[in-house]
Amino acid sequence: MTTDIPEGFEPHFRKSPLTEPWEPLYAKKTDKAVIIGLRLAKPHTNGRGLIHGGLIAALADNAMGYSCAQATNWTTTFVTISLSVDFVGTAEIGQWLSIESDVIKTGSTICFAQSLIKADDTVIARASGTFRVVPKKG
Repeated sequence: MTTDIPEGFEPHFRKSPLTEPWEPLYAKKTDKAVIIGLRLAKPHTNGRGLIHGGLIAALADNAMGYSCAQATNWTTTFVTISLSVDFVGTAEIGQWLSIESDVIKTGSTICFAQSLIKADDTVIARASGTFRVVPKKG
């Protein structure tokens, strides 16, 4: 099984109780987005041994929300209003999963984003999300 991490990815900067069992997670920041990646393993699978759709949905939600934050220089936070995921393929243990997002539009109250979820560079899902802008406290 391949365990190498693609160039530019570092340990993910944000931890959460939901994603803790899926560690190690990795992230790569670009000017406009945060790409999340991980090497697929048994904890990422469903009862049939396929990569779980819930993992894909949760990580796409994270990547798009972080990308909205990156697009606004981390001056605000975002909460998910809606999330849609279309599954067009599957992935296997050992593959590199990446969630590559694009921010479509960000305004004073709403941010729209989309992402492609890839397993070893093959698209297996696409997602879109709408996020509410929440001003940072204090």
